[in-house]
Amino acid sequence: MYASREDIGYDFGDDSKVGSKPVKPNPNIDGGWAWMIVLSSFLVHILIMGSQMALGILNVEWLEEFNQSRGLTAWVSSLSMGITLIVGPFIGLFISMCGCRTTAIIGGILNALGWILSAYASNVHYLFLTFGVTAGIGSGMVYLPAVVMVGQYFQKRRALAQGLSTTGTGFGAFLMTALLKYLCTEFGWRNAMFIQGAISLNLCVCGALMRPLSPKDLREKYVVRSDSEENRAKVLSHSTETIKSNGVLSEEPEKKEEAANEEVLGSVQHIEIGGKSGSGRSLYGLRILKTVSQLTVTVRKGFALWYSSYFGAASLFTNRVFVAFIIWALFAYSSFVIPFIHLPEIVKQYNLSRQDNVFPLTSIIAIVHIFGKVILGIISDLPCISTWNVFLMANFTLVTCILTLPLLQTYVGLAVVCALIGFSSGYFSLMPVVTEDLVGTKHLANAYGIIICANGISALFGPPFAGWIYDITQKYDFSFYIAGLLYMVGIIFLLIQPCIQKKQPREKSTEEAQV
Repeated sequence: MYASREDIGYDFGDDSKVGSKPVKPNPNIDGGWAWMIVLSSFLVHILIMGSQMALGILNVEWLEEFNQSRGLTAWVSSLSMGITLIVGPFIGLFISMCGCRTTAIIGGILNALGWILSAYASNVHYLFLTFGVTAGIGSGMVYLPAVVMVGQYFQKRRALAQGLSTTGTGFGAFLMTALLKYLCTEFGWRNAMFIQGAISLNLCVCGALMRPLSPKDLREKYVVRSDSEENRAKVLSHSTETIKSNGVLSEEPEKKEEAANEEVLGSVQHIEIGGKSGSGRSLYGLRILKTVSQLTVTVRKGFALWYSSYFGAASLFTNRVFVAFIIWALFAYSSFVIPFIHLPEIVKQYNLSRQDNVFPLTSIIAIVHIFGKVILGIISDLPCISTWNVFLMANFTLVTCILTLPLLQTYVGLAVVCALIGFSSGYFSLMPVVTEDLVGTKHLANAYGIIICANGISALFGPPFAGWIYDITQKYDFSFYIAGLLYMVGIIFLLIQPCIQKKQPREKSTEEAQV
């Protein structure tokens, strides 16, 4: 069952330029400022994902305040969680044009604005716009850069770094639940949301910590990666066409684009130098023209990269394994969210409220989830272990638990299954690593944006679908069974596509030998 990173579409880069001379790696790669990036991402997960896990506290307050149905009120939380992930592909465009730091700072301001405006809500539909849409988009603009920056700064310990940063979700679930409960009790839910909006401004500080790597540092990272895996790369029989089908873009169009951009800026600079003898007003106008030209070049370059990744000839969607990864993401996330939403009601049906009040089952998932992310990250970074195999094993464990949970009606049995759900769902920390292995660091922002967009669709429609099944059958059993079966379909896609991808080059080499 072993599959190396190359077997699932690893981005090799230009091997012809590798190994000619030793390159000294940047000390900030896998060390130095890289750990500040992990800290920044950790705080982002606390403030965004942790707050969304604690929205049940506010949901109770909204039900009492507006007297609307539970289904309608629940859409406020569902919109916020879903939009945070669904906007991923569009946030990839912002990152391509403005960079991770600027995108995260703007997102922090937008998220805080959404919380503050929601404090003045007069009805649930108002919350749809302010909290569901505004705060959700702001959260997405901070969340994606936080994940991408960790991938850029780490090479050897990527899985561990992603695991440590994403444990903020578990810590945030505890901290934000306690904080919102205290604020609602002492000051009321409106003032609580206003205060939470002020706290969310710290996302701008987290964004400011996301210091971008220079193009030289990124090139050094590519060289170090290629050097460390050169021997394994030579063994593979992938042709040039196969590598291009895996989503690796050609460098020639990019070089032509850069040459055109330099020509435009050079002409503006030539005009500015020639006009030094003119008036100061003319020089001021030329400086404005130069600034606008540079901004235009940046926007064009970012949009070209974003467009080519999604719609160009070498689109990410030509990578079959990546497409299978998207299909998996459409079904996977709801299987994790549904237990969080519906376990409290299941506990009441089984008359286990007394034991659950002592130690809630959702808390068991959150606690073990923290350890699962770290431990799976450490295991995946071992040289003899494939990240892809660890990812698949964790998925198999989680889908087994989802299908088993309805069969258990004792607190101890449910607690064991919830612990396994929490640990196996630690594979979330491996998702950026697997995505980077599929498409390369250069296209990580756009590719991971697509993945979390698929997760957002799953989070948006999964819990309401489970509630709809309960309204029909008066049982949650079928909700878990259907979610588990759909999840299994996604895992099967992940298993089939790498085998097809690996088999195609062998068939092609056999045909060439016959010719």
